[in-house]
Amino acid sequence: MTTTARRSVTIIGGGASGVLLAAHLLRDPETDIRVTLLERRGQFGQGLAYSARLRDHRVNVPARGMSAFADDPDHFWRWLQQRDYPAPHGSWVFVPRRLYGTYLEHVLSQAGQSRPGRLIVLAEEAVSVRETRQGMETVLDNGTVITSDYAVLAVGHETQPSRGRGIAVRVGSDRDTPLDPEAPVMILGSGLSMVDAWLTLAETSHRGHVLVVSRNGLLPMGHQDVEPLLIDESDVPFGTGLLHFLRWFRRLIAETEARGGNWRSVIDGLRPFNQRIWQSWTGASKRQALRHLRPWWNIHRHRLPPELHARLSGAVSSGQVELVAAEFLGIERHGDGVRATLRRRGGTERSTIDVARVYDCGGVTVDVKASSNPVIRDLIGKEAGQPDALHIGLDVDERCFVIDGTGKPSRHLLAVGPLTRGRFFEIEAVPDIRRQCDDIAQRLIGL
Repeated sequence: MTTTARRSVTIIGGGASGVLLAAHLLRDPETDIRVTLLERRGQFGQGLAYSARLRDHRVNVPARGMSAFADDPDHFWRWLQQRDYPAPHGSWVFVPRRLYGTYLEHVLSQAGQSRPGRLIVLAEEAVSVRETRQGMETVLDNGTVITSDYAVLAVGHETQPSRGRGIAVRVGSDRDTPLDPEAPVMILGSGLSMVDAWLTLAETSHRGHVLVVSRNGLLPMGHQDVEPLLIDESDVPFGTGLLHFLRWFRRLIAETEARGGNWRSVIDGLRPFNQRIWQSWTGASKRQALRHLRPWWNIHRHRLPPELHARLSGAVSSGQVELVAAEFLGIERHGDGVRATLRRRGGTERSTIDVARVYDCGGVTVDVKASSNPVIRDLIGKEAGQPDALHIGLDVDERCFVIDGTGKPSRHLLAVGPLTRGRFFEIEAVPDIRRQCDDIAQRLIGL
């Protein structure tokens, strides 16, 4: 079976990136465009981030920054108010991620209803894409071929392959069976995924010791309601080496705090320039940043809602949660539990620790060649696409068109969201993705 449409776009992936792009493509009532949105799970708007079930699994951006549309910043806040969502501090509220997934479903539904006949949503998995002289062919696992003028890869985040020879457990998986509430556990990773795991344990009234192991032993910082610092573009040292940039950045924070300000204001004020800063660096500076700067950047940039940060800090202060900066070397089964081998940061000796269970919270994969997505594997295998120079995403040009193995950009295949982080780096949060989706939509509508 073959489906054909005039001036059409096929979006592969129905998480936040795919839904936001579909909504932006369908905003213009004068444009005769057809959008087909594919999501194998049939749950649209609820990718890795927004499918979390617990109420305490919250977005880490306040509602005022989570609108689907940058030119309508209160869209999400109005949606919450229409549902009488309790918000004593107004739009500076951090909602459950599952609720934001519901909002994205609403945005998609409204887009389809406002443009009857222009949106098709399919609970199907794409296995490959092929570029033709006229456009793109998207092959589904049921044998259907969808032809369209353009195809956009919006597959979002993928989790890293599980470590520890299958012994470590993913939170919420079938192997995450009930534990003795007093049992000691280990969590690998200290980022936002670790916080989710700790909250899941807390939900079951777990009281046992929780050992959190990561290379740097750093916890995400907490949000405060502060205004972004106004930074003049001419003051930002674009194109300098990483060390020069860091000296400027630290000096700016010190000056801001000396005036009674907050370091969060500086980081938030830098946001409009983050992608340009990244692109101005050499390959060597980018590699240095990924290796040495990213852990520090992540805990300050991707912050926790204040009440969750206070709870976690309290658990650390009480000793129930212990942070360890160490290299994870491996695990093995030991009796009814698990024995983990670590090497503490700055040391050379190995140590073993016995726990009832190890949770793997290594976060999202950072090597696109390790993708489990059949479309990405097929693209790279056929050299119709290639990893970026750092292998943290697909190689795309400044317009988000996918670049093939010969270095030539496609005329019909694009990528959006986290897949493009090699070029843009800061492209994982909704405020950045919605802007990218708007740019791509305007471009495709105008072509």
